[in-house]
Amino acid sequence: MPERRPLIGITLRQELETERFYLARFYSEAVEAAGGAPLHVPLIPRREFIEALVGRLGGVLLPGSDSDVDPQLYGREPQRRLGSVHPLRDATDLLLLEACEERRMPLLAICYGMQILNVSRGGTLIQDIASEVPKALKHEQGAPRARPSHRVKLRAGSLPARLSGVESVLVNSHHHQALEVTGRDLQATAWSADGLVEAVEDTRQGRFAVGVQWHPELGWEGDEFSRALFDSFVRASGEFASDKARD
Repeated sequence: MPERRPLIGITLRQELETERFYLARFYSEAVEAAGGAPLHVPLIPRREFIEALVGRLGGVLLPGSDSDVDPQLYGREPQRRLGSVHPLRDATDLLLLEACEERRMPLLAICYGMQILNVSRGGTLIQDIASEVPKALKHEQGAPRARPSHRVKLRAGSLPARLSGVESVLVNSHHHQALEVTGRDLQATAWSADGLVEAVEDTRQGRFAVGVQWHPELGWEGDEFSRALFDSFVRASGEFASDKARD
């Protein structure tokens, strides 16, 4: 029999004007190509729903979003250039993160996903890079979205460094917020030239929880590093699902 694909839950995002859920196709395509079975998760912030769903999953992917984490969640007042906030998204993602933490379930968090992961661990965010970071790089590159636009330095021995085999890589960039204080049990593993954190991973042994500020789902077909990141995540999710089935 063919090997069973691990189910990967990917949270949807919300368009406030139309009250529609949406998700760019690239996340699911990258997960499927890596051997996973993507499952779109609606933004329903009810613990009973999340618990019932997570019991079927092998891993969780938190995608990007065109809006910001509510600063109330990390104890800050809203700054002038804060974007829109989506309470349904924040609450659902936080419940999923809590469930992943309880089960030690593999997690890949991308862009906004990395930011809400950091907040869930007690970290804080820079609400607007351009107005708060002196001599900041351009982190909102625009189209074409898949084009690598700046370089990030990788921490030696980190997962990104092991997957890439180099000390620095070129990445795309589509964010106006960034990590300020890193949350508990998270270690910064990549930085842009202006000092902003571009990746984090869990410091605890045997725990696959990785966040990247760039978008590896964009252009993954032509980028070995992006494919390797999805491969490692789906592989960890498959191992988790297999271990759970044996229990």
